[in-house]
Formats: sequence, structure tokens, C-alpha cells
Amino acid sequence: MNHTLNCKGKLLSLEHPLVMGILNVTEDSFYDGGRYFGDEKKYLARVEQMLNEQADIIDIGAMSTRPNALELPEEEELKRVKEVITNIVKHFPDTIISVDTWRSKVAKSAVDVGACIINDISGGEFDTEMFATVAALKVPYVLMHTSARPQLMQQYTHYEDVVKDIFKYLSKRLQELYALNVSDVWIDVGFGFGKTIDQNYELLRNIKTFSLLDCPIVLALSRKTMFWKYLNISPEEALYATLAAESYALMQGIQIVRVHDVKAAKQTIQIIEKIKNTGNK
Repeated sequence: MNHTLNCKGKLLSLEHPLVMGILNVTEDSFYDGGRYFGDEKKYLARVEQMLNEQADIIDIGAMSTRPNALELPEEEELKRVKEVITNIVKHFPDTIISVDTWRSKVAKSAVDVGACIINDISGGEFDTEMFATVAALKVPYVLMHTSARPQLMQQYTHYEDVVKDIFKYLSKRLQELYALNVSDVWIDVGFGFGKTIDQNYELLRNIKTFSLLDCPIVLALSRKTMFWKYLNISPEEALYATLAAESYALMQGIQIVRVHDVKAAKQTIQIIEKIKNTGNK
């Protein structure tokens, strides 16, 4: 595996796990939807906070992809993404920005104004131009598994073997990307996207299996349903459960955590690294 990622000339080392901080500029994301929507001052303050807490990447999402979320018109997503990324680059020019979109036009526009990573929840399935766009842009791409669009995905949770099936799917899509000379691919098993609660935990328990794909693994399970529904709490109360799961995955060697809580994730990484390295000669 390449231990250095090239993001439009900015190098990211995977010697230590990275933290991808989430910024949702949506009305209806499951945890922070509406907090930063349409408010430049608030979302810039949030970016500044995450950077001060040592976020390595800021992941911008302009359209909610929670279960049953409605699709935003493409022009509206484009407008939001371009405005937010342009403002972030203006105020924090060294920020490494990821765009969370499954639309190739949005991805290209985001990269044109300053993003350098494309984070696609659909694995290139919702927009047939996405893989070709990624190949042309030559930026890192997060390849994620989902069973269907957000409105329908929780109706499609049947797998012969959830770990084997998703491994095979990601392997197949990786080969398609490699055939297009896309070399910087990160993988995400898609916690909560077309999986039952038990299937999410089966994937987490076996997360190390996916290292056989020889790609950086993005762990994106911050405050998700698999915690708060299982524990009968709210997303606001799901930080401790998130950190427990992240700790387990970090012990298995995952390289990138996508989180709402940057400071907590950074401290978790520091402790796990200390546990793993103390006494090693």
C-alpha cells in the first residue's frame, strides 16, 4: 500500500491514522443537519474549530444521504458545494478538502474550486460518469458500498454473507478503477447504507479483512444508527459508543476515521497508537 496520499500536490502520510472532519451544509442530515446550512459565519467557525483540533481533512456534504433522505436537485447541490468550498479555501487556504457527492458534475466543480478528494457513497453506481471523471481529475477517490439509493437502501439488506459479498463488490469496482489508471483509491464498507444493525457489527468485527484489498480504509460510523438505535439513545448521546467502535477498528489497523468529533477522535488515536507502540523495539 502507498503510505503517502497525493491531494493535488499536498501530501498526506498514513504513518499515523488520519481524521476526516465532517461538515454537513444540509437541512436534514441525521446528526447536525441545519446547524450550518446557509450560514457562512457558522460553517467557517466550524471548519476553524475542526482545524484547530487537528483535523487532517474536511469532508463537505451538501446533500443528506441518511436513510429515506430526498435527493437535492443537482443545481442546488452544485451551488452549495462551490460556495462553501470557495469560502473555506479563501479563509483557510491550506485545508485538504473532500467533497461528499455521488454526482460527477458536482465532483468536478468541487475539485475545480479547491477540493482534492472525492467521497462517493454510491461506489460510482448512481452516476455512470463518476469513474471517468475521477480518472480525468487524478484525485483520491473514496469507493463506498451501498445497496441502493438512500430512499430505498434499508429495504435491500439481504446478503449471502455480508462480509464476503461486500469484499467481492469492492474488489470488482477497484479493478474497474485500476483499468482507468485511478491509483489513489480508499475504501469504505458503508456502515448504515443498506445494512441491518447486526450486519454493521459483523462488518466492524471483520474490518481487518478489507485490508487485503491493499487500500486505505475509511471508517465512517460516527454517531450512526448502529449505536443509538441499539442502545436506545439519541445521536447526541452516541459519542462514547462511536469512540469504542473506532478504538476497535484502529486496533485492527484502519487508516482514516470520518467523524463529527475531531478532538475526541484525535485523542483516541493517540491512546491506541501508544498502546500499540509501547514496548516495541
